[in-house]
Amino acid sequence: MLLQSQGSGMRVQTVSSAGIIAEQLFLDRRIEKKQTIMKIQDFTTSEKPSLWIFGYGSLVWKPDFNYTRSKVGYIEGYSRRFWHGDTFHRGNKDMPGRVVTLVEDHDACTWGVAYEVSGSLIDEALQCLNVREAVLGGYVTKMVEFTPKDKCQGSLLALVYIATSDNPVYLGPATPVEIAAQIAVCRGNTGHNVEYLIRLAEFMRLYCPQVEDEHLFSIEAAVQALVI
Repeated sequence: MLLQSQGSGMRVQTVSSAGIIAEQLFLDRRIEKKQTIMKIQDFTTSEKPSLWIFGYGSLVWKPDFNYTRSKVGYIEGYSRRFWHGDTFHRGNKDMPGRVVTLVEDHDACTWGVAYEVSGSLIDEALQCLNVREAVLGGYVTKMVEFTPKDKCQGSLLALVYIATSDNPVYLGPATPVEIAAQIAVCRGNTGHNVEYLIRLAEFMRLYCPQVEDEHLFSIEAAVQALVI
């Protein structure tokens, strides 16, 4: 049920050599930490050997791991924001792209997709995500309550990856126009930063048409104004 696919006035933040060193040290510590805590038994029980993983960014259209089923839905207490820097997938160290993370917001909710992985698929999924999200992306993990769009289904606990402000490539708040200007010129190993933005907006319109994501859609409109 998911999408299957794999000037002037522009201000682009850069990462200094000192920042790059700090980033590497940060990621080295993150790898060691993940090797310690990212184990199946941390998230599952012998009675129910399955794990739900919540995606709110590129995972909604490209999970890159095998799963048994998926559900569209939301988590409460967080807002999705294009405040995280990306120096691999959608940008580079000289021109970091802008990708989404979650920020605490008690009155908000964030829509996305939860994927269930079971048995041997759990270890495979976590290994994939440790590289994609933790090592390359700079995200940490948390368990959150996920509520499916289908009201007949109950809520469940899901693992989510969140980039925080202590990350060396965390960019923080900016206006939609400033974020759009950065997204419009950035490209990484996975593709152009604009593609990331468009795919996320397409997902929201197709699977969550009742949700008005002002932050996302205002940045999309600002990018369209730049490239048209």
